[in-house]
Amino acid sequence: MAVSDGPVGLPAGIDELLERVREGLDRLGPREAYDAASAGALLVDIRYAALRERDGLIPGALVVERNELEWRLDPQGSHRAPEATSHDLRVVVICNEGYASSLAAASLRQLGLHRATDLDGGFQAWRAAGLPVDP
Repeated sequence: MAVSDGPVGLPAGIDELLERVREGLDRLGPREAYDAASAGALLVDIRYAALRERDGLIPGALVVERNELEWRLDPQGSHRAPEATSHDLRVVVICNEGYASSLAAASLRQLGLHRATDLDGGFQAWRAAGLPVDP
């Protein structure tokens, strides 16, 4: 997604970029993400290790560091994860609070993963909803 200039010729700031990116995503709430996973969607946890160690893991989620995400989920890539089977794969990206995941999902869409989205509120929303977490 190209970023056009903001007001008065200034580059768009991160808040504006995030707003634009989210307009193109069908973001999911925690229960919707849980149901999507039950229906075959791939949950992808991009939180860094210290957060995963502190807060736990979502059972069944694929853990991929953010800096490896595109390499691991590109179905045509030589370094793809076994789960990256198709551009039609429903991917739900999860970060800690739902900010970085929106940008990551948009990046996956640029790779052709047209069903990629993210979890609104991130891992913290998942946990607050009482959904399963492994310590």
